[in-house]
Amino acid sequence: MREPIDSVEVRIQAVKIPTYGVGQPQKNPLFLEKRVYQGSSGAVYPYPVIERIEGTKTEKEYKAIFLENRYLLIMLLPELGGRVQMALDKTNNYHFIYYNRVIKPALVGLTGPWISGGIEFNWPQHHRPTTFSPVDYRIEEGMDGSKTVWMGEIEAMYHLKSVAGFRLYPDRAYLEIDVRLYNPTPFPQTFLWWANPAVHANEDYQSIFPPDVHAVLDHGKRAVSTFPIATGVYYKVDYSPGTDISRYKNIPVPTSYMAYHSDFDFLGCYDHGRRAGMLHVANHHIVPGKKQWTWGNGDFGRMWDRQLTDEDGPYVELMCGAFTDNQPDFSWLQPGEEKHFTQIFMPFKGIGGVKNASKDAAINIEIENNVASLGVFLSSPRQVTVILRAGAEILLEERCWLSPENWLERVVPLPAGVKAQEVTLSVSEEGRELVSFTPLPQERPEPPAPATPAPPPAEVASNEELFLHGLHLEQYRHATYDPEAYYREALRRDPLDSRCHNALGLRRLRQGQFAEAEHCFRRAIERLTFRNPNPYDGEPFYNLGLALKYQGRFAEAFDAFYKATWNAAWQDAAYFELAQIESRRQRRERALELLGQALERNQRHHNARHLRVALLRHLTQPDMARKEAAQGVALDPLAYGLHYERFLLDGDPTFETLAEGDVSLYLTLALSYAHAGLFEEATRLLEKAPQHHPMVHYYRGWIFWQAGDTLNADLAFQRGAAASPDYCFPNEIECVPTLTTAMERLPFDARAPYYLGLFLYAHRVHEQAIALWERSAALDPNFPTVHRNLGLAYMNQRKDAARSGAAYRRAFALDPNDARIFFELDQLDKRLGKAPAERLAQLSAHLDLVHQRDDLMLEYATLLNIAGRHEDALNALLSHTFHPWEGGEGKVSGQYVLALVEMAKEALQRGQTEAALEYLLRARVYPENLAEGKLPNAAENHIDYYLGLAYGQAGDEARSKEHFLRATQGTIELSLAMYYNDRPSDMAFYCGLAHAALGEPEKAEALFHQLIAYGEAQMEERPLIDYFAVSLPDFLVFEDDLPRRNRVHCLYLKGLGWLGLGKTQKAALALDAALALDPSHVGAVLHRRMIDADLLSWLKKQTQHTLYG
Repeated sequence: MREPIDSVEVRIQAVKIPTYGVGQPQKNPLFLEKRVYQGSSGAVYPYPVIERIEGTKTEKEYKAIFLENRYLLIMLLPELGGRVQMALDKTNNYHFIYYNRVIKPALVGLTGPWISGGIEFNWPQHHRPTTFSPVDYRIEEGMDGSKTVWMGEIEAMYHLKSVAGFRLYPDRAYLEIDVRLYNPTPFPQTFLWWANPAVHANEDYQSIFPPDVHAVLDHGKRAVSTFPIATGVYYKVDYSPGTDISRYKNIPVPTSYMAYHSDFDFLGCYDHGRRAGMLHVANHHIVPGKKQWTWGNGDFGRMWDRQLTDEDGPYVELMCGAFTDNQPDFSWLQPGEEKHFTQIFMPFKGIGGVKNASKDAAINIEIENNVASLGVFLSSPRQVTVILRAGAEILLEERCWLSPENWLERVVPLPAGVKAQEVTLSVSEEGRELVSFTPLPQERPEPPAPATPAPPPAEVASNEELFLHGLHLEQYRHATYDPEAYYREALRRDPLDSRCHNALGLRRLRQGQFAEAEHCFRRAIERLTFRNPNPYDGEPFYNLGLALKYQGRFAEAFDAFYKATWNAAWQDAAYFELAQIESRRQRRERALELLGQALERNQRHHNARHLRVALLRHLTQPDMARKEAAQGVALDPLAYGLHYERFLLDGDPTFETLAEGDVSLYLTLALSYAHAGLFEEATRLLEKAPQHHPMVHYYRGWIFWQAGDTLNADLAFQRGAAASPDYCFPNEIECVPTLTTAMERLPFDARAPYYLGLFLYAHRVHEQAIALWERSAALDPNFPTVHRNLGLAYMNQRKDAARSGAAYRRAFALDPNDARIFFELDQLDKRLGKAPAERLAQLSAHLDLVHQRDDLMLEYATLLNIAGRHEDALNALLSHTFHPWEGGEGKVSGQYVLALVEMAKEALQRGQTEAALEYLLRARVYPENLAEGKLPNAAENHIDYYLGLAYGQAGDEARSKEHFLRATQGTIELSLAMYYNDRPSDMAFYCGLAHAALGEPEKAEALFHQLIAYGEAQMEERPLIDYFAVSLPDFLVFEDDLPRRNRVHCLYLKGLGWLGLGKTQKAALALDAALALDPSHVGAVLHRRMIDADLLSWLKKQTQHTLYG
């Protein structure tokens, strides 16, 4: 056994962890423009997506970094998103953070794989796009004996930088995380930060929210519950008359809730069985977010537990949000801005719940029957004074030595008549209060009203509100509402609205549409300066400078940036841009002065400091350069540019260690040098970058071209054109002038228009992207990906089904082994109403591809069910191991249940009662290979109805009646089902049949008429995707035609209603109309088949002898 450690140890160690593998990243670019993910846009370009999880486990070696002191042992995994993998309280051998001993990913993450356990850090949106990817790290030792592991990255979606320092002190039982979030781009960007610690959950688990949390909110603040005692319906669970939802054992379904408001700095949990827990402590003014998530303790949750771990059981996530209090809830980072905050994670023990906590101490006080039970826990050894007061009277004053191993528990009688709100417990050290608490008043404020969707633009009252609605949609990265619709409506009403012109200009700027952006900014300035030339807001001048700069009009840009410095808010960003232009002009001393002015305004403008060091080096002031670099690295330990400058100055190897072949990092740094006219440094970096990546060469060409070296520019462009296009998804704004120049210099290069089309399509400049891809396809007709992209664009943007189909078939002919293209081709065929038999034949001809993808196997099984080959469908499902995707639950199990119910129906008609009962009872239990669990309120009216028939056929009238009664239960939801927990509307049909079987024809007919009435009333409605959607079950390839889908749904319900009433001719007309619009509508196919087989008459005969009146 190791001796206690009186200092902090940090060590890098290879560890072997059992790991389930994942598939290769998808080489086709995925744009996912309407994907809803965690309440925001699920678009992930330029990241490739991994769509496959392997079922085999191997021992895999990881580079782990351990931090350890006498109290704690922390394991960090920089290879997996910089997560905390393990956090152990050594004093009681308690993992105060969920320790998952296996790496078992599931398709939960923004880009695919996600693992449970540890502490994940979600940024710049939830879940972190690089949660399953490596990050950079450095280790530092503090003067106070602390050790810090810095981990971070520049993410590729918005080019934002995060750095988190994981710090242990020698004598403190907590992990301190020092977080720095920086915007190195010239544009305002939005972000959220949620630390996501998981904790072990069991029957004794309780989440501890601060005592002033009386209401919790769902994602997007769309629903509200009282807390901790829920009294109404939340996540479709009725918690009345009152249920404690702070207890894991009381939550049966997947559930999120986030604190509405708290003035306390802590969030935690406690295992009452282990008498141990975890606390998060942070300044609530900066880190207000307090959230719990659980999969629920039912069959559904247990299935997810099995998918995410082998042996470590259920968990709860206790998320802690900085600059955010909900998901989604984004804040702004301005150009050159850094936000800085600290989060503390600490174990505690022995004192039960917690009423208040700081990083130094946690306290609890429970008052019952006029007796106060109190507990005090300290995170480090101290001599403290514990005082319990009732008004002015001191009831307890105890001076004691406490530590993480020795806590205090006391029971103190209270004087008669003392109210709880008069009692105060405090802990102090030498007169300095560490923490205190006075019980809060009993009255509970009214819970807040849920949020409401943005109204249509035409219904918004004022231009200011239109602007704010549009800005909100941008800020929250809304997946389905278009902010431009609000800006354009405002400009229709007031053609010179400066706010909306500026907002539109920024959108054009981000899209690389620089001339259009310039026009918008000039219109904004026209309004702002109509009374005087010196407006209150200088942002449009700054943005105009950017639009001019990217057009190469540096003199005009210089004037615009200087005007922006007249407003303090834009001085640091504008001075930095001015310095870059002066550096390009070789006016380096003047550039240094401007950088000094930028740093006076913002000493954490890391780009300015980087350029300042580079210019000092150029001006042969190496000592000053070294000093500035040291200052910068102290502020940003992962200052890549400064580490590269140290390499140039003294050969320091840190940069090469950090870069480790990261193409994106090389490109980012090279472009930062190029903007300042430091072309030699830029080209040198690109020469060191991995040479397989096409943009390395294209950017070298652009830099040579700017330097006037057209020969080397053309050679570099040629190398870019010749490089492999796999995984090249350009996302830097500079790719627009770069690739435009490449096309001008090499007009027969097929790749430059392809890459520029990727950027433009990802940024919703669709028509230009299509034109560029058509140019690329004409120059190289044998490149499958460009045809696939055109197929996607023709359908989604132009609704041109013929050209889309032709492009997809060309792509698949060129690469018949690409399962993704084959899947998209089948989805297109489905969308266009191709006959299910033809689709089934096509899938059957390529079963090798079908077996590669869960979604293709699901389509295959569905088509087998449509074809009436239910046993084949069942066998296909049972022969394949599925892996779930969050939000897509219910699809695989739905086909499993359908196959068995249909087989049971056939058995009943043949008089094979025992077989029918076996099929129906099997349908209630999902095999593990389907990777789906059942919700406690799962709709199984159809199963119960046929069980009623089967037991009736078997002569068991008691069970028959029992199941018919069950089949009448449950709410009636007739709207189009969108989510995994929505109740299928056709359950109302079986509810009606069950009422008829029970001798209740009035109730049955009422339900059937309700189906018809809903279908007729809603037929012409134009539904929208739920404004507050958190995630949708379909990973949409093609934009959904919701009006058409709604029409099909309404026709289907009318068909069911007429069928229930015995009006088979009307039912057939309605179902045929539905199938004409959607031949692959499973429900319509099966119930149309019931009419052809006259099955309803048979069903009525079966129930005539069992009319339970």
